[in-house]
Amino acid sequence: MVLQDINTARISIIIPTLNEANNIQAAINSTQPSHNVEVIVVDGGSNDNTAVLAQSLGVTVISSVPGRAVQMNTGAAIASGDILVFLHADTRLPAGFDAMIRTALQPAGIIAGAFVLRIDSPHWGLRLVEWGVKWRSHLYQLPYGDQAIFLTKSAFNEVGNFPQMPIMEDFVLINKLKYLDKITILDVPVTTSPRRWLKKGIFRTTILNQIIIIAYLLGVSPERICKWYRREKFSRI
Repeated sequence: MVLQDINTARISIIIPTLNEANNIQAAINSTQPSHNVEVIVVDGGSNDNTAVLAQSLGVTVISSVPGRAVQMNTGAAIASGDILVFLHADTRLPAGFDAMIRTALQPAGIIAGAFVLRIDSPHWGLRLVEWGVKWRSHLYQLPYGDQAIFLTKSAFNEVGNFPQMPIMEDFVLINKLKYLDKITILDVPVTTSPRRWLKKGIFRTTILNQIIIIAYLLGVSPERICKWYRREKFSRI
């Protein structure tokens, strides 16, 4: 889909949440100021005050069964925007993101995009992670969900939405999109929490991520990977 008028294309930002009271306000605040943008928080059954906080900020809050893929698909189903942005609750968008996204999707041949990643910690090891993410994203056109993936709603529908998988849904979606057209990576970063790297260690987290991808490519089912993932008590953020 080539957007006919980048100035009038409506953007729907979809944020899946589960017990994100410590992060949701910063994520929502990062969506403002903006032009012709709606924010949809899809809560998967939080037992903290995530939903109350989101409602107090004037955004749309809906409930869903838990699971990032199903939550994002639920949000997309009610979105009124021409463009969808999938934002993790612990990630913050850069100022002017709305104009950047509209401009990025305007050229023919661009089907989707994402931002480069900045991790909110001074740890030197995370600079290496950021470098690796940037290299992977640009070279292979393979951004992950914490980079605020965006695409037109028509492209999202064309690839069949996020697959109903307990893990790896962003990886599969992006690979489907790559077969249709080009994915652009904006050189302006989103900023995300370091929590999943610091909880188990930067090196271990990075290795575990690679093992998960290799296992999936070798044909291990997402359900089996997810069971292993949970046994490792490796928090999926």
